[in-house]
Amino acid sequence: MSGAAKRAASPTRGISPPPLKRKVESTVTKRTVASFFTPTSQKKPEKITWRVVNNSLVIGKYTTGAGEQPARREKAKVAAFDLDSTLVVTASGNTFPRDSSDWKWFSPNVPTRLQELNAEGYHVVIMSNQKRISLQKDLKGGRADSKSLTNFKERVTGVMRQIDIPISVYAATADDENRKPRTGMWKEFVEDYDLDVFGVDPSASFYVGDAAGRPRDHSMVDRGFAMNVGIPFKTPEEFFLDQASQDVQVAFNPSSYIKTDPADNVPAPFTRQSPRELVIFCGSPGAGKSTFYWNHLEPLGYERVNQDILKTRQKCIKVAKEFLAAGSSVVVDNTNADPNTRAEWVRVAKEFNVPIRCVHFTAPPELCKHNNAVRAANRALNPESRAPLPGIAFGDFLKRFKEPTLEEGFSDIVRVDFRFQGGEEARRIWGQYWV
Repeated sequence: MSGAAKRAASPTRGISPPPLKRKVESTVTKRTVASFFTPTSQKKPEKITWRVVNNSLVIGKYTTGAGEQPARREKAKVAAFDLDSTLVVTASGNTFPRDSSDWKWFSPNVPTRLQELNAEGYHVVIMSNQKRISLQKDLKGGRADSKSLTNFKERVTGVMRQIDIPISVYAATADDENRKPRTGMWKEFVEDYDLDVFGVDPSASFYVGDAAGRPRDHSMVDRGFAMNVGIPFKTPEEFFLDQASQDVQVAFNPSSYIKTDPADNVPAPFTRQSPRELVIFCGSPGAGKSTFYWNHLEPLGYERVNQDILKTRQKCIKVAKEFLAAGSSVVVDNTNADPNTRAEWVRVAKEFNVPIRCVHFTAPPELCKHNNAVRAANRALNPESRAPLPGIAFGDFLKRFKEPTLEEGFSDIVRVDFRFQGGEEARRIWGQYWV
């Protein structure tokens, strides 16, 4: 294995220091100049095809007419790359490209490194989140704007022509199963190239991307994507600039919440204390409140009041009073973030002379956002068909949240730390990165 392949294949979860400032390199290469002066009859055939899957995933395939990958009899090696801030950056210095020509190489050696990988038998592929692309409106004022599909195609076509090897690009334009760190476009790629026949060699494959969860990064979707796929990950600084990696603590790892304790050794998280009582939940959206109700309180005969269903707090109070008047115990399955909101339910309990208890769900924001994404994307884990919540829902809860105390009038407070429970397939799905 060559030095390039050895560097690419070694698994790491490290990060690199920020790259040094580089001069603006021209995107015109000797290959481009030579091609310009080569008669058309002598040029190698070149083919670029585009298609869109499910009005979401944009796929482009570049072929050179020579040196294509032969039919395989062994597991494939895949060299996958993010696009922006990994293979290319903007020439203008803007965060996003102004037009299709606003790009330069992340490093001058990018084309050479990718050509070496192709020569070593790697499938080279670009996998990129491109939510700014509008598939509905491609033209603005009679011309392609920076968010258009036309602009993206022209920019990527220029990149692929300069690399000049068989290469494909997969671009996720929506917040669906294709968007990294979710693995939809990886599955599409594997099927497109029939790599599911002999499989992919995960130890010899890798993914390179800039969203590694470092303090300066906007997210860790690239690192999470590689972990979901099961292949090593590198930052562009490590791969193209040979910078040393550094250990990094991943802020949120869903697998750490997978419950492994035998069911017989787990105490009941909630028990009834009175024949009739009012229980209110307190916790962020996505903290597992409704699941907790269905698993632990509904079997005990508690009636449920939920504002997502009833729409207003006053309607929730009205229905809760009707249940209490009929002799039932009631669970208020709402966020109940602040003392003023909880005080309304304390008054209801006093009116009916029943004890009021609070169940406090402690799941942190990262976990709640993860639950929200998993629930929205997987029907089997979304029995109530909940729609995905916007990010503002989690921020609004944090602004209003005050931890509940006994001084508010509760007879007790039950603390619930989230631990996922489910079958093998549910654990496999939930244990991946989704945000």
